[in-house]
Amino acid sequence: MRLSTYLGSRSVQENQFDKVSFVEVDPEYSGQRLDNFLIRHLKGVPKSRIYNLLRKGEIRVNKGRVKADTRLKANDIVRIAPIRVAERGAPAVVGSQLKRYLSENILFEDDGLLIINKPSGLAVHGGSGISLGAIEAMRIERPELRFLELVHRLDRETSGCLMFAKKRAVLVEIQQAMQRNQIQKNYLTLVKGVWPKGKSTVNAPLRKNQISSGERIVRVDAEGKASVTHFKINRRFKEATLLDVTLETGRTHQIRVHCQFSGTPVAGDDKYGDKEFNGRSRELGLRRLFLHACRLRFKHPLSGDWVEVDAPVPTDLSAVLEKLPE
Repeated sequence: MRLSTYLGSRSVQENQFDKVSFVEVDPEYSGQRLDNFLIRHLKGVPKSRIYNLLRKGEIRVNKGRVKADTRLKANDIVRIAPIRVAERGAPAVVGSQLKRYLSENILFEDDGLLIINKPSGLAVHGGSGISLGAIEAMRIERPELRFLELVHRLDRETSGCLMFAKKRAVLVEIQQAMQRNQIQKNYLTLVKGVWPKGKSTVNAPLRKNQISSGERIVRVDAEGKASVTHFKINRRFKEATLLDVTLETGRTHQIRVHCQFSGTPVAGDDKYGDKEFNGRSRELGLRRLFLHACRLRFKHPLSGDWVEVDAPVPTDLSAVLEKLPE
């Protein structure tokens, strides 16, 4: 399923940041980066404006100048200078379609974690012209949760397991486990052509670049960050291969770029894919990137028990597989 409409009505409200404000850091936010703290606190203020304020020293912590990556401590005092922003709409409203989808697609939940089966087309967070992402929608739907943060990210067009933390300590521990490669993340993807037999791992460093249009693109580059992806053939078709993918590292667009680098781009990928193959895939009903985060397996930071969560393959992707000639 790919959701295309998320927002409800919007109305005009006054600027609430036009005076100097002092914010005391709650213990739950101890250890959080200052920029992420400000993005959550200054809802509606563009990220570019927040970073500009930081560069100019108009946001201080305990009276001192700070950088965006400064880690906050409990009881720190954040001073925020007056912010002039254009008249803007009220916070986005979660549309009825998305509201229903989120309530029906919770894969796991307890006191520390919440995992949903994110639909394709829903960004994980707002920004760059997107006023409402998965994290904003979940905060609106769960106002009783004092803390709710993304543990990791998925591309907007990628569906599947998306994890949120309900406690700061859980967030920190889970993210540290990811850095130590102790979180198993599995994906299902359809790629063009025949995946080479015996090719199980792609170890190719990736580097982010920005082209003249301002678009972000990732390339294999010897000077990039170490990036490792493991592949296993799930099913072969006449002109395509269905792959089970396991991430060892979690770089931006990693699976998509490693598949392109291997000569077998992902179906429906408008950025790194093959136009002709994408056209044939559209004729079979594919209207999105064929990439689904199907499984998470990890040791729960609170209980110590192993947790395995599976996200069912969306019906639109299953329908494409049924039409592919073998």
